[in-house]
Amino acid sequence: MPGGGNPGGSGGSALFSGFRVLGQYCNHVPHVLRYHQKHREFYLVTTVGKCLPLYNVKRLGIVAVSNSLPDDITCVAADRMLSFAAAGKVVSAFARNKEVVMRFEGHKQEVRLLLPLGDHLISVDSGGDFIVWDVQSGDEYLRLHFNPGTFDVSAMMHPSTYMNKVLLGSSQGALQLWNIKTSKLLYTFSGWSAGVTVLQQSPAVDVVGIGTATGRIIIHNIRLDETLMSFTQDWGPITALAFRTDGPPVVASGSPQGHIAFWDLEKRQLLTQQRNMHHTAVAGATFVNSEPLLITNGADNAIKVWIFDQEGGGARLLRSREGHSAPPTTIHHHGSDGKNILSAGQDGTLQSFSTVHERFNKSLGHGSVNKKAEKNRQKKGVAFNELRLPAITSFSSALARQSDWDGIVACHRGCIAATTWNYQRSTMGVYHLMPPASAHKDTAATTATITSCGNFAVIGSSCGRVDVYNLQSGLHRGCYGEEGKAHRGVVRGVATDTLNQLTITTGSDSLLKFWRFKTKKQEEELKMNSTPALMMLHRDSGMLALALDDFTLQVVDIETRRVVRKFAGHHGSINDMTFSPDGRWLVTGGMDCTVRTWDLPSGSLVDCFLVSMAPVSVSFSPTGDFLATSHIDSLGIYLWTNKSLCGPVGLRPLPADYQPETELLPGVVVDEVEEEVTDEEMQNEYKSCDQLGAELVTLSQLPESRWRSLLHLDEIKKKNKPIAPPVAPTAAPFFLPTVPGLTPRFSLPTEGEQETQSKVLNWQSLSQRSEFASALEAALESGSYDRPLQLLKDCGPSAISIELSSLSSEGGGDNGLLVAFIHMIDSMLLSGRDFDLAHGYLALFLKLHLRSLSDDTEATAALQRLSARLEASWAELRASFDQSLCLLSYAKSALL
Repeated sequence: MPGGGNPGGSGGSALFSGFRVLGQYCNHVPHVLRYHQKHREFYLVTTVGKCLPLYNVKRLGIVAVSNSLPDDITCVAADRMLSFAAAGKVVSAFARNKEVVMRFEGHKQEVRLLLPLGDHLISVDSGGDFIVWDVQSGDEYLRLHFNPGTFDVSAMMHPSTYMNKVLLGSSQGALQLWNIKTSKLLYTFSGWSAGVTVLQQSPAVDVVGIGTATGRIIIHNIRLDETLMSFTQDWGPITALAFRTDGPPVVASGSPQGHIAFWDLEKRQLLTQQRNMHHTAVAGATFVNSEPLLITNGADNAIKVWIFDQEGGGARLLRSREGHSAPPTTIHHHGSDGKNILSAGQDGTLQSFSTVHERFNKSLGHGSVNKKAEKNRQKKGVAFNELRLPAITSFSSALARQSDWDGIVACHRGCIAATTWNYQRSTMGVYHLMPPASAHKDTAATTATITSCGNFAVIGSSCGRVDVYNLQSGLHRGCYGEEGKAHRGVVRGVATDTLNQLTITTGSDSLLKFWRFKTKKQEEELKMNSTPALMMLHRDSGMLALALDDFTLQVVDIETRRVVRKFAGHHGSINDMTFSPDGRWLVTGGMDCTVRTWDLPSGSLVDCFLVSMAPVSVSFSPTGDFLATSHIDSLGIYLWTNKSLCGPVGLRPLPADYQPETELLPGVVVDEVEEEVTDEEMQNEYKSCDQLGAELVTLSQLPESRWRSLLHLDEIKKKNKPIAPPVAPTAAPFFLPTVPGLTPRFSLPTEGEQETQSKVLNWQSLSQRSEFASALEAALESGSYDRPLQLLKDCGPSAISIELSSLSSEGGGDNGLLVAFIHMIDSMLLSGRDFDLAHGYLALFLKLHLRSLSDDTEATAALQRLSARLEASWAELRASFDQSLCLLSYAKSALL
């Protein structure tokens, strides 16, 4: 039995296996840009937790993912060959951005800065240790110690053309220039009374850019210790600096608010500014060498590529990879194919993630109180946070009428109105669904569902109201209960059946009520043992699951309206639950950090596993292949493979005291379309042999036009015959060759050229034997016909016709060449290779020389042997064809 069914727990889940994470691209660690000389392409290295994803800049597709490290990565660097990552006190070197090839251990505190320098790597930790490593051997080359109280290293860089020199910046404001080869302090810069946050080399030698904690940008000449110019931004400390290298003298500076300012170094003034390029601080900014492209990343889980093609030096977004900037709270599969997952996050956005490829991801945007005012805000660049709606707490989607009107309804935290969204247009809808004015003003929408037909939305609120709205018009179509209240308390869940006959609601009054959808009259109610926290209906089976506040589950059959199953086992509140497509399993996730699978027919727990972070939402794919989960303090959506679709899985009831094993959350995986091919993989690439077996027939893999049209060359020539007669060329060319110089003179052949150009023809030039005929004659003696066959393969149909015509005595050949050609065809049939060419060449050969061959005894005997071989080979093929056709005919006509 697999491990999930063992009472002792033999490791993890028996039903689910971690597959990949969606929507996780980067974090607060600045990115690194690399250039691959052989591929002639730029690659981007970012950080996601404990691994390093590698993206190509052209499409921002993932081409490689490194192996995971024991701790979270704190800083990243890269050189021409290796990528370096610091996790805790250890620095690891990755080859091909995949496997760890070297570890550098020696720091006593957490490493926070890395700098590759030739064959060395420099690392600095928070305790002030400065270590220079030899990359090849992994040994320490130099160790220095700085007192964090007087010189706390906060930034470092290698000035261009400064051999073995490193410039260090401190949080106290001073800078030091060190020679790492002699371990000597060369110069100390007094600073500008502000901590240094960023050091960046400019395109000019000796000039560096310095960013400070006060928002000041200093362009400084370190050779002369002279400040050339300085700028100040009003958005706080400088988080990133980048110099443009494709022509315009521009420097970009990042800020903690997500804004980037662009400064003109010639005019020494602000050129332009891009506000809200990121929702959080700009972690890294890099200009692509000699291209008008700027790459930025931030802690908002977004990588963006900006192109500078706007008037006034502005930039526009060229491509991006964006996920949630705050953990997602609710996820649901959208559609029946299971390829798209809708996710609502604490950042207030609604996004769609594709399980097929990242390029199909899209963002539906942020909810706003007034869409027109929000558009004007974006145009003017003014922030009006009061126009934005709070985060989505619950939403429902339907595929039925999404092409006609909005197909998504969402409830926002603390808002009385529910919003509509359009999936196809990827935007917020036109309606704000609000109850009548007589409703309570201090209420808020808490839960929503869309009917199976896609025409109506049923919304429950915190005051006990359950209202129905028409999605096409956005009009209110009634409410349930007396005096407009369906429950005495907060409505915790609403659902409708497949045929729009029933509406089921539950609330904090511990009642489960059944209503007629059309008449809105109550039919029956059930009293629960505890207050329901949430509710989920599987429409196909009619099973209704309720999660109660006492950490138990109850399943109600909506036909008999009785509790048919009760489950207990969670040790914390149940956050979410989902049914399998066939309604057999109920998967739940709770605050006890467990994901449990309950089998409804047997009424038992059949699978359970622990995760490091509590799941807040779960969703089963409509096709049953994946389980999607989102977790506390995690920005990604995790996919788990359903093992039962891949092979037999033994599931048996788990005991009450079952102790689940911890499953690691899946990580980032490489897109197969974007996967990078390394040099070793290219060398080790499998190459198919020329022939799989001597008993098989192998084709030539040449185009059909090379052999199929050989018998129709006469017809082709007639069709291509020119209508008008050829025109004689003019006596002299239009452009006469001239000698370069100030005076135009025509070029004449030199005396040496005239002497070498003899008018006596060489005897070899009169020979009619072609290269093919000579090779065929030599092959007749050696018995190997590879050379003449290769010459024919390189010829076109017309050239092949000329070569075969020249084999006879009329064309300059003899009967020996005709016999040699027959032997060549015989050897091709005997080997089984180039089967199509052998028949094409033989057909043309017999068409040209059949009459002359009948007079030659030797050629006739060779043709008889060739005919016997042809009949034998075709008999084998005909038997195989007949067998396949018979089997195919039976499969098409038989009644199975």
